[in-house]
Amino acid sequence: MLQTRVNSGLDGVIVADSVMSEVDGEAGRLIVRGRSIEELAATTGFEGVAALLWEEFAPPGQGGGDEGAVREGLASARVRAFAEVPKLFAATKGLTPVEGLRVGLGMLADTELMPHHYLVCGALPVFLAALLRASEGKSALAPDPMLTTAQDLLRMIRGRRADDVFEHALDTYLATIADHGFNASTFTARVVASTHAGLISSVLAGLCALKGPLHGGAPGPVLDMFDEIGSLNCAGAWFDDAFSKGTTLMGFGHRIYKVRDPRADVLKNIVATLPQTAGRLAFAVEVEKTAIAALRRHKPGRRLDTNVEYYTALLLEALEVPRSAFTALLAVGRAAGWCAHVFEQKKGGRIIRPQSNYIGTRPEA
Repeated sequence: MLQTRVNSGLDGVIVADSVMSEVDGEAGRLIVRGRSIEELAATTGFEGVAALLWEEFAPPGQGGGDEGAVREGLASARVRAFAEVPKLFAATKGLTPVEGLRVGLGMLADTELMPHHYLVCGALPVFLAALLRASEGKSALAPDPMLTTAQDLLRMIRGRRADDVFEHALDTYLATIADHGFNASTFTARVVASTHAGLISSVLAGLCALKGPLHGGAPGPVLDMFDEIGSLNCAGAWFDDAFSKGTTLMGFGHRIYKVRDPRADVLKNIVATLPQTAGRLAFAVEVEKTAIAALRRHKPGRRLDTNVEYYTALLLEALEVPRSAFTALLAVGRAAGWCAHVFEQKKGGRIIRPQSNYIGTRPEA
């Protein structure tokens, strides 16, 4: 007889050992492969974080622990992926950016000779940039293998190299969000990986989970909230009205963190370095204070604080990324983590096969 205790969200249920990351919600701490997210984001770019995540798991000579090899591998993968752009355009008319990425990953064959972790992590920025340019009636730009992922992605979107400060901001963002414990998309990728379906299918499954608005879709609505508030004089009344209507606040609260999300301050500090964002940042900081005060008034005893989406919204707005592409851009960074978890699952995990507690009718004896 199975135990009948049910935890519908699997809160607190340990399903695997992992060396990838630890999310300490009580302390507001994120550790990625032994390093705090604050230190990691300050010293390591996206390629370096990918190399760290893949260390001891990627096949020999394919980038685990070697940032230079990862940079070269991802550059080659971007060039390879660009050959698929004409087919991507033909198959994605009328689709959103994240839907377009879903199609693009689905076009990659398991028989590809290029290491699949390079292929998917190189293809996503190429496909995203091409889709965004197509939405503006512009032709896709071929990748530049001499650049990093962040540098090349901004160049392929804008049509020219961005200033160093913007390239650094995007690089920091991709590094900061590369891995975050057993979130819904990462767990989905591991479930698929446990069946030995392959890395491409596993990452595609992770992308499909990320597409859901409860997981990867929150940064855009933060900007919508700013637009609705309009001015600081209206912020208090706006939040009081939102709580009276039961409106969910975008950018606040997290399933795991009971205090401030540590990634929020990492990204807030990066936003502060960007030109022409001082006014927008000052507005966001004051709105944040008003929201926290309103949360304490209307939900006493509830531990809600700022999450990563709040300052992600400001960062991506400053980079001139359209709101419709925020989730797709998150996938570009998170794919490195998905690949790492696929490696880890394949190395030591069995097929993931939980049980359910049957509460339906039974046949008569």
